[in-house]
Amino acid sequence: MKQVLMVAAENGAFKGAKVGGMADVIRDLPQALLSQDVRVHVAMPSYGFLAAQEHGEKLNAFSLEFAGGQQQVSVYRVNAASKEVGEGRSKVNQTKTYLFDHPLFNDGGQIYSHGDASRPFAADASKFAFFSLCVAKALVLEIIPRPDVLHLHDWHAGTLALLRHYVNEFSSLKSLPCVYSIHNLGIQGLRPLSGDQSSLFHWFSHYGDEIKQQGLSEVIDPTHSQCYNPMRAGIVLSDKVHLVSPSYAKEVLLPSAPEKGSYCGEGLEQDLQLKQQNGQVFGILNGCFYDENQDLAPTPWVEQAEATLLSWQGLGQHQVDHQYVRSVDQIALQRINRLLFSSHHSDSTNQTNRTNSTNDTNDTISTKGTDKRADSRFLLTSVGRLTDQKVLILRQTILSQTTDKTVTVLEAILQCLKRHQPNGLFVMLGSGDVKISQEFQMIASRYANFIFLNGYDEPLANTLYRQGHLFLMPSSFEPCGISQMLAMAQGQPCLVHSVGGLKDTVQHGVTGWHFSGDDLKAQGEQLIMALDTLLDSSQKEGYGSQAWKRVCANAKEQRFDWPKVAEQYCQSLYNQ
Repeated sequence: MKQVLMVAAENGAFKGAKVGGMADVIRDLPQALLSQDVRVHVAMPSYGFLAAQEHGEKLNAFSLEFAGGQQQVSVYRVNAASKEVGEGRSKVNQTKTYLFDHPLFNDGGQIYSHGDASRPFAADASKFAFFSLCVAKALVLEIIPRPDVLHLHDWHAGTLALLRHYVNEFSSLKSLPCVYSIHNLGIQGLRPLSGDQSSLFHWFSHYGDEIKQQGLSEVIDPTHSQCYNPMRAGIVLSDKVHLVSPSYAKEVLLPSAPEKGSYCGEGLEQDLQLKQQNGQVFGILNGCFYDENQDLAPTPWVEQAEATLLSWQGLGQHQVDHQYVRSVDQIALQRINRLLFSSHHSDSTNQTNRTNSTNDTNDTISTKGTDKRADSRFLLTSVGRLTDQKVLILRQTILSQTTDKTVTVLEAILQCLKRHQPNGLFVMLGSGDVKISQEFQMIASRYANFIFLNGYDEPLANTLYRQGHLFLMPSSFEPCGISQMLAMAQGQPCLVHSVGGLKDTVQHGVTGWHFSGDDLKAQGEQLIMALDTLLDSSQKEGYGSQAWKRVCANAKEQRFDWPKVAEQYCQSLYNQ
């Protein structure tokens, strides 16, 4: 079998080691590649807890120089043959994960550091530069078996491409085919070339002459000439560059225009254009695992949301003392409790009516157990991180169709929902930027049809995917995206910005709907127009109409299977 070593910062196979979509790929892709006679192993930091948590076997320890001092690093191996990787997924067989343990990787169990705004990426850049050096050293020392292909993921592993290409000690790695996957070009990890504790020549002072002799033109940031760019190093110094959707692979060849809401090549478009001209750029959509044995009658989303909020407070079910509840959760919890009271009261009344009715009970009993969306108010949903990538459009201001005043796009959505579905709700689950969460919390305090849940909980996310009527994903750019796939798998159609992986996975008018626009304002206006049309249709025909059900059915039939993705990896990236 062909052996591939993936070098990455995240891995969803392990509790606490997932932040974004890269973790899903590192978790799921090795399993799919086995069917193609490709065996994947993974290298990642231990972050101070993974080796112990996963009962890793200590393989070896070695010393190396970094940032002017000698460092001692331990390597642990986790055999994942018996590890379950998540609900509805099969076991990962034969995958080994090599965990690197050193205090520099430890940040209180966090994958990424919050850092200092005056020195962006400083802590993380040092951490991942050291990690790249550790992997290079472990390969040369054969602590990690030499693979047939070296596969690096995102800026965190870009420095390994530099070491492989520029430093004589690691020249034997140049004969390994090197693939570089870009999951998000918007984050590149820039640091100064020198003059800082977190800078290229401080990290590798002992290799400084060798690196300078090679020239720095391939790794200096195109815009900031005194900065090292690990993302650029990965692109320029690898043999093949992989983007996580076909449309994103085209978009990154164009210059970005943030003032127009266009996020494309982010300054690296010329490097990517050159790679494309040489036939070295490939766009392959990420996959998704499907649970064909899902619960047909899941917990109602309101009950799941209450349980989630209480768990965030460290409280048990029905043990709510509002003075001890996080202020950010107060409004959401109060509204959910009212919905639960209303639901229980309605269920009691309906039960009485059914008991007294002389009609056939088969005609009156609720279909709640068989149709997870029957007899419920219109539910608009959104699940994702609170970053400008995901919600910048929602924060733009436009003219309200209801009040003729300037409002944010998010407020316009809530006004539109109120007009067409007076009892409808917009439920958003997300965490991330504190400023954005505060903005959304303030809006939630003014709009009774908005429930903002500031955090992330996978069971609640899955419930919203299953029970929502329309999923909103307005990303300004989206390399691939997984939330829209998960919503569609549950028969929930999506309204998405027509970019990147969203455009590749959602077919307009067939499995969901698109909106677009030439700038941020136009994108916000087009989103509202699209939503207005959809809600107007749902109001007139009902979201139980045949037309709406057909789109739901089409969405549910879509399959973005990892095994098919694995075939493309082998053909395009691994020459299998």
